[in-house]
Amino acid sequence: MIKLEHVSKAYSAGIPALNDINLEIEEGEFVFVVGDSGSGKSTLIKLLLKELEPTEGTIIVDGKKLNSIRRRHVPKFRRNLGVVFQDFRLLKDRNVYDNVAFAQRVIGASVRESRRKVPAMLSMVGLAAKYKSYPKQLSGGEQQRVAIARALVNQPKILLADEPTGNLDANNAWEIMKLLEEINARGTTVVVVTHNMEIVKAMNRRVITIQKGIIVSDEKGDGDED
Repeated sequence: MIKLEHVSKAYSAGIPALNDINLEIEEGEFVFVVGDSGSGKSTLIKLLLKELEPTEGTIIVDGKKLNSIRRRHVPKFRRNLGVVFQDFRLLKDRNVYDNVAFAQRVIGASVRESRRKVPAMLSMVGLAAKYKSYPKQLSGGEQQRVAIARALVNQPKILLADEPTGNLDANNAWEIMKLLEEINARGTTVVVVTHNMEIVKAMNRRVITIQKGIIVSDEKGDGDED
C-alpha cells in the first residue's frame, strides 16, 4: 500500500530531513509515526502527498510510483488519499454539510451523489444533527470530526492524519482516536503522525519512530493483526 525505498529528502546543503528511509505499510494497517519536532515526520507526510519530491529514492503509494506521476495527474492521485490536519482547515464561511460536500465537488461528483454520501458520512462521525452549523459554532473536537468526514467522503484507501489531536483536550483527543480506529476497522489504511505518546502507548498499534531523519525503531503492537 505504501512503500519507501532508500528515500532521502534534503531541503538545502547539510543534514537531510529524511535520510535513506526504507518503509512498508500494508493495506489495512493502523500505524503511528512519532518523533521529536524536526525529526522528519511532516516531511514524510508531504512526500506521501507528493507535495514534496524526494532527493533520492522511490515512493510507491497504492501501486503508483510517485516519482513518475506528472504534475497534472497529482490531483487525481490525491483522490485516493484522505488527509486530516491539526488545524482542521475548514472553510469558515460554509456550514458543516457544505464543508464535507466541497470534497465531493472537487472530484466532480453529482449533487445527487453528494446528497447520499455527505449525510451518511456526517452520521458516521456523529454530527448528523449539526449539518447546518458553521465551524465557529462547533467545539474543536467537532471541527476535527468534520475534517475527518471531509477526508473520508470520497472513500479513500488511505487516511493520513498529521497531529489530528494536537489542538484538542484529552477527552476529545480520545474520541478522535476511537473514530480513527473505527475507520481503520472498515478497511481504510490509517497513518497517524503524533506527539501524544499517552495515546500511542494505550492504543498498542505499530509505532515507527523517526529521529533526525532516520527510522530508529519500528515496533508492532499487540493491537495489530498478523
